[in-house]
Amino acid sequence: MFSLQSVFGRNEVFFDLLEESAAEANESVDLLRNTLLAPNKSIASLDEFAILRKKDKRITEKIREALTQTFVTPLEREDIEALSIALYKIPKTLEKFCERLLLSPERFQSVDFSRQVQLLAQSTETVQRMTRGLRTNPGTTAMKDQNDRLQYLEGEADKLMVELLRALYAGQQDPVTVIALKDLYDLLEKVIDRCRDAGNVIFYIVLKNS
Repeated sequence: MFSLQSVFGRNEVFFDLLEESAAEANESVDLLRNTLLAPNKSIASLDEFAILRKKDKRITEKIREALTQTFVTPLEREDIEALSIALYKIPKTLEKFCERLLLSPERFQSVDFSRQVQLLAQSTETVQRMTRGLRTNPGTTAMKDQNDRLQYLEGEADKLMVELLRALYAGQQDPVTVIALKDLYDLLEKVIDRCRDAGNVIFYIVLKNS
């Protein structure tokens, strides 16, 4: 068992920024849920996603600035940057999903995305817990359990994708709707993949410093 606090020393700026980025990723799922409940507010929703993504991009930039201003970082700089990039990609990909969804919201009024959103919420919550755990003494066992959960959720998303595609190809939707829905399904699955990637980076950091 180890403490990344001793690795970072007394400078906790990296913890603060990484945790803030993970919180933004989690918040992006809440924003997605609200968007799906009221897709008619398309302009407002896209603006909110743009603001959130720009805020998270600024967090990533602050991490890079902190890395250049910190002379000694016992924890490898590449690991810190890799995690910040992995976290940033979560809201960025969700913004792409909403952009596509809101191009023609009336086309998807009868589509139920609730199962994907549930998997997304569980994934971002797990990533947030793992990121917070870096501040304390998580231990490899605890982190492995949470990382295994992300792998499980990603597997469930894969199975759901197969199920949705089977129904999509066997249905009576017009070709344009089929293509558009497949694109949306792909993006939601990719967000869960991004969460898995972030979890893998965190677990790798823990293993390397244990």
